[in-house]
Amino acid sequence: MPRMLDVSDEVRAEIGDEEADRLLAGETAPGSYDCTSCRTPGNSEQERTSTVLFIGDETAVLAFAHAGCLPSQVVQVTEEQLRGAVKSIAGDTVDLEPDKVVPEQAVLGVTSGLVLIAGELHPALVVEPTAPIARPGTTGSGDDFLPLLIEQGFMPLTELSAVPPVLHGWSVLLAVGRLHAVLQPGSNGGQAVAWWQAHQPLQVTEGWRAAANKHQQVLMFAAPVGSIGRQPREDLMRDALDKAAANGKLVAAALPLAGT
Repeated sequence: MPRMLDVSDEVRAEIGDEEADRLLAGETAPGSYDCTSCRTPGNSEQERTSTVLFIGDETAVLAFAHAGCLPSQVVQVTEEQLRGAVKSIAGDTVDLEPDKVVPEQAVLGVTSGLVLIAGELHPALVVEPTAPIARPGTTGSGDDFLPLLIEQGFMPLTELSAVPPVLHGWSVLLAVGRLHAVLQPGSNGGQAVAWWQAHQPLQVTEGWRAAANKHQQVLMFAAPVGSIGRQPREDLMRDALDKAAANGKLVAAALPLAGT
């Protein structure tokens, strides 16, 4: 049965006319799906549905969204982000290159909170994947999450006694009081791309936003899977950060604030 799919010209140009026609004919598109934007169910047989193509350095993944949530478009992401964040849409995607499907993909969990350093509160994001992160192009059970970030300029921490240095080129995108993305420099000095992007903008507290506007930067802490956990209170999050730092499992950087 033909699907009520929107396939934009830019998506068609990337996937080719043959694949686009198969999608529109219903041969390769799922009937039901979870919207990659709002995460609620959709049905391409009963409602207008957008095709959203996520493109990394080596892999392309096609996801689906309610047409009212997102237009059909191509989204450039890093390979690392694609291998991580795509886990949450893996159940409703068609991988255009089946030989490059990544097993046991991880989701990047992001928690916001205020962290006290040298007597002053700073807005912070704590990033922890749900599974080990392998270096792109490699196989095995190793976890290269921290080494990959260190290569990007994040600094290993042994204690939270001082604000980490600013990592220029990276930024945290805050718009209308909500957290949208963590951006990193594009390839060859091009436009910044999303390293992590919220499927729905995340609400932050008034105190967090006020601190972000005051400092015009956000501290990002990252730790391997199992190091921090989803802590319900900021004091527990701080205890977990201190423990991860003492165990040599924490990297950090101060990222300039983009937006308000």
